[in-house]
Amino acid sequence: MDTGRHVVLKLNDLTIKFGGLVAVNNFNLEIEKGELVGLIGPNGAGKTTVFNIVTGQYEPTEGKVFLDSQDITGWRPHLIAAAGIARTFQNVRLFTGLTVLDNVLVSQHLRLKSHFLSAALRLPAYSGEERKVRTTAMELLERLELVPYARELAGNLPYGQQRRLEIARALATNPRLLLLDEPAAGMNPEETARLMKFICRIRDEFDLTIFLIEHDMKLVMGICERIRVIDYGISIAEGVPDEIKRDPRVIAAYLGEGGE
Repeated sequence: MDTGRHVVLKLNDLTIKFGGLVAVNNFNLEIEKGELVGLIGPNGAGKTTVFNIVTGQYEPTEGKVFLDSQDITGWRPHLIAAAGIARTFQNVRLFTGLTVLDNVLVSQHLRLKSHFLSAALRLPAYSGEERKVRTTAMELLERLELVPYARELAGNLPYGQQRRLEIARALATNPRLLLLDEPAAGMNPEETARLMKFICRIRDEFDLTIFLIEHDMKLVMGICERIRVIDYGISIAEGVPDEIKRDPRVIAAYLGEGGE
């Protein structure tokens, strides 16, 4: 019987070992279309390692990664991005010497169909595609309220706007699944409050499924519909925010280190 469930990301029994260290152990997770799911845990718990497996930076020692039922385990990162997964990083990774617009254009080249020779010879097909990409990039900047900064060097932006640009660059690849690795890192409370609204807005406007790692518990509890908690690479809890707040294993492993 059709249950109507659309699982965008499925992680089956993921395990990864680095020498004698088991960084992630038998990790299972399903995220349905449109969900906003958080992954939390203490430093060194294995959160970013899970992201690195999903996006192809690491290949799991055991287990499988499925995107819309397609096995993408071990795919190269650029193929995974082309398949519809984009991510941001804990430390902002922009081309600081390029403009805001050029940062977005770089990401959109993933979708270009023209080959190198067409670009080198400036053939009409390439020129037309390049104009279309530039128009699309400006439309994206407008939707994300970054047009005033389009000609600014990315490195000159205020920190909060750099974070927003990094998300814009990820969105330029036209993803179905967006992975956000500590998007509020380094932000003050006012910037974090704006980011919370921004994440919810882009989820709805861009028809995204979002999987995020975050240490700011106010953000996690405020926007995530479901939260998974890991410690030492092992899942210890999952539930809605109110359940996670009260779970004694979570309090001992993570929330007890600093609360909300």
